[in-house]
Amino acid sequence: MTRRPGLTARLVMAQLLVVFVGLATLFVVASAVGPPLLRRHLRSAVGAVSPHLSRHLEHAFLAAGGISLAIGIAAFLAAAVVAAVLLTRRLSRPIHELADAADRVTAGDYTARLGPTRLGPEFETLTSAFNTMADALENTERTRRRLLGDVAHELRTPLATIEAYLEGLADGVRTLDEHTLEVLGAQTTRLHRLVEDISLVSRAEEHQLSLARSTLPAARLVDAAATAVRPGFRTRGVDLRVMVAPGTPAVDADRDRLVQVLVNLLTNALRHTPSGGTVTLAAEPAGGGAVISVADTGEGIAPEHLPHVFERFYRADPARDREHGGSGIGLTIARALVQAHGGTLTASSEGPGKGAVFRIGLPPASDGPDLQGSNVGA
Repeated sequence: MTRRPGLTARLVMAQLLVVFVGLATLFVVASAVGPPLLRRHLRSAVGAVSPHLSRHLEHAFLAAGGISLAIGIAAFLAAAVVAAVLLTRRLSRPIHELADAADRVTAGDYTARLGPTRLGPEFETLTSAFNTMADALENTERTRRRLLGDVAHELRTPLATIEAYLEGLADGVRTLDEHTLEVLGAQTTRLHRLVEDISLVSRAEEHQLSLARSTLPAARLVDAAATAVRPGFRTRGVDLRVMVAPGTPAVDADRDRLVQVLVNLLTNALRHTPSGGTVTLAAEPAGGGAVISVADTGEGIAPEHLPHVFERFYRADPARDREHGGSGIGLTIARALVQAHGGTLTASSEGPGKGAVFRIGLPPASDGPDLQGSNVGA
């Protein structure tokens, strides 16, 4: 099979083709224009000349011009070939680097990056686009590996507990009493909840989640969420405050899903707020829509962890298990559900020990009136 020439060879041949076309044009034009101009200058300079002298002068002009033109063309061709090769190598080097980097990414090396080319905005745009793609692939691969590791970790504990109890039952070490049934039921519930959480966030992120929307006042959502979590706050000795600003608009939302989001955020705030602390659940108008926020006076979030709090299974303290620190998928679910409503969920914190604030931004109901809120204290 005949190997096709590479990019460098084809670029050189293309430039040489342009050069040869230019030289041919130069030769034709010089041959057509030179002799008539010579004869005209002879007539104007010395008047009428004999045909023999005219032919002699014309031949001399053509010979001298041809030799000069040939030498000039040869020098021009040599310089053009050298310049074409050097320029083509300079232009083709970033292309080869891009191809090599793409091959590395294809082979699974997502650390491949391209340096600056200094060849103009087009090459810089291409380089930037490739590096952005490589960053996204590297982050995705990192998240995938962490996801697999965390899923394995989350499954390992309940499965080990179930296996141990089943072996104990089989060996006669344990009896199928109320305690055993309670432990087995709790672990299977834990497994079921984990599977449901993963399924829910996947469907929400893939826009396959059906929402039973209706026009709801923000106060109703806030009060429903506060009612659901208030017993836990009382048990932990954490003060829960609920505030709904007047003029907060109604929203088009799935009540159960948004209450689930708020309960998740409140539970997360309770988990990280010590006894005697305060969690504030508030709703207020903003930008034509409604903003519902959950602010706590708890542990806060370090700056290096803040960009990752909504990632699947991300935990600032890896030592925490699902019972004590959560698996980290709850905030991922919350963000996916809010985005499914056309809203946004953001997190902010001034640092460790200074609490955290989660804000849900929701568009207003398309045809719902603004519903006045009220301040409610827990």
